[in-house]
Amino acid sequence: MSDYLILLLFPALMAYAASSDLVSMTIPNRLSFLLVTGFFLVAVALGMPLSSLGMHVAAGSLVLAITFGLFAAGWIGGGDAKLAAGTALWLGWDRLLDYGLAASVFGGVLTLLILQFRAIPLPRFAVGLPWLLILHHPKTGIPYGIALAAAGLAVYPRSPLWMLVSGH
Repeated sequence: MSDYLILLLFPALMAYAASSDLVSMTIPNRLSFLLVTGFFLVAVALGMPLSSLGMHVAAGSLVLAITFGLFAAGWIGGGDAKLAAGTALWLGWDRLLDYGLAASVFGGVLTLLILQFRAIPLPRFAVGLPWLLILHHPKTGIPYGIALAAAGLAVYPRSPLWMLVSGH
């Protein structure tokens, strides 16, 4: 597996997650599958030691347990829970706190921006864009997958996988 593919797979999946959540308010299950499968393919291609692999799995599992609790309480969507867990799998323990902090900050900014967006009338051209109408509606939730993906992208260049491939 080429180093470029390894370095670009995760960012491509994050971009897909953010754009999907923006235009459809959903994060497809296939994305979660691709995150998990992609991680294991990359880990095998890089010869990641089993102890490191186990720590990455533990980080993803912990985030999955926490976020599914939040999902069960109705505080986040199921796609957000799976995206956060898949991202934690890629980032591992070393960057888990950084990811959580970045997701919180990006999520707060995203929420404020969308609330401001919803407070202004849509221009006439936007009325023909169903996804924009949904995003603008005050009863619609916040597409938090955008913040989760942005946080993943912000932290990824300091992750163990990135460091291993890039030689830093």
